[in-house]
Parts: sequence; C-alpha cells; structure tokens
Amino acid sequence: MGLALGFADPVFDSQSAFRAAMWALARPGRLEPLAVTLDPPAPLSPEAAALLLALCDFETPVWLDASAAAVPEVARFLRFHTGARIVAEPGAARFVLITDPARMADFAEFAQGTPDYPDISATLVVQVERFSASGLVLEGPGVPGVRGFGAQPLPADFIARMVANRAGFPLGVDLLLAGAGHVAGLPRSVMVREG
Repeated sequence: MGLALGFADPVFDSQSAFRAAMWALARPGRLEPLAVTLDPPAPLSPEAAALLLALCDFETPVWLDASAAAVPEVARFLRFHTGARIVAEPGAARFVLITDPARMADFAEFAQGTPDYPDISATLVVQVERFSASGLVLEGPGVPGVRGFGAQPLPADFIARMVANRAGFPLGVDLLLAGAGHVAGLPRSVMVREG
C-alpha cells in the first residue's frame, strides 16, 4: 500500500489550517471551519492530519497515543509529510496526537512549560467525533461573557483536568479539538465548568 497523499496545495492548505488553529486558540470554544480533502491512514482523522501537517516540521517532536502508535502508517505519514520526529515519551513532545480521547493520558504527562519558558509546553491535537453547544461552559480571555461548548468523546474527568490545567497558568497544555470539519481551541487560559 502506498503512502497517503498530503495537502493538494501545500502552501494554501497549510496556511488555511494554521489560520484555523490560531483563531481557534484565540477564541476558545468557537468552531473554526477546517475544510480538508486529506485521506490519512486510520485512525488519524483528516482534520487532525491537517493540523499536524500545518503545525509540525522537522524540529517538532510528536507523540502518538497508543491507538495511533499501533498503526505504523500513521507515524510514516507524519514523518514523510512534516519531517517531524515521533518520540516515545509523552513529556518530550511539543505536539501530541490523541486519537482515542476517552482514554487520553493525564495532562501532567505532557510538557507543561517552565516559568521562564511557558511556551515550551505541549499542544494536544484531540480527535473528536462531534461538537455541540452544551455540556461545558467556557469563560476567560477570548470568550465574550460565557460560551456553551461540548465535544464527544472526552474523558469522564475532563472538567477536572481542565480546572487543574487552568490552575497552573501560565504553565499547562493547550488543546485543539479536531473533527466534523472543524477545529476548536481550549487554551490553558480558559476556565471550564459544567454547563
């Protein structure tokens, strides 16, 4: 079986996915369109693949969750199209691919940044099946007032994880939730409660 193709127009498609990711992090919980025509190897979704192809390069260490790591074609696809190194330790990664969010590793396993360099933390690209406008309530920078938000599947303790992540600010991880033709950002600055 041959290697799955990357972006049809690498410059335009990469810029489009990058822009969607940045807007998603700037406006937490707001769905940003992510129209992609990629057909990456399963379990990697087209939306998550687009984000990783746009955000990663040869200097970027990437960690794959067990579901993605079990399929060698996923690592091969990412290495070929980005040059990124696939790392064995979650704490060594700048980008993390979560294809099975219900079994997502604890956020503490990923790079949190340091007081002097909070930007050397991990960004988690989390594949979800669907989004909704309920389940969670978001507040904080980039959210006008409050915003209802939901995504499935997520771990049962997701709210507690996000509360702990916010408590460590400016350290912590940022999340990009990708699926259903969209991306939504949950940066470490956002406050999350049950809605």
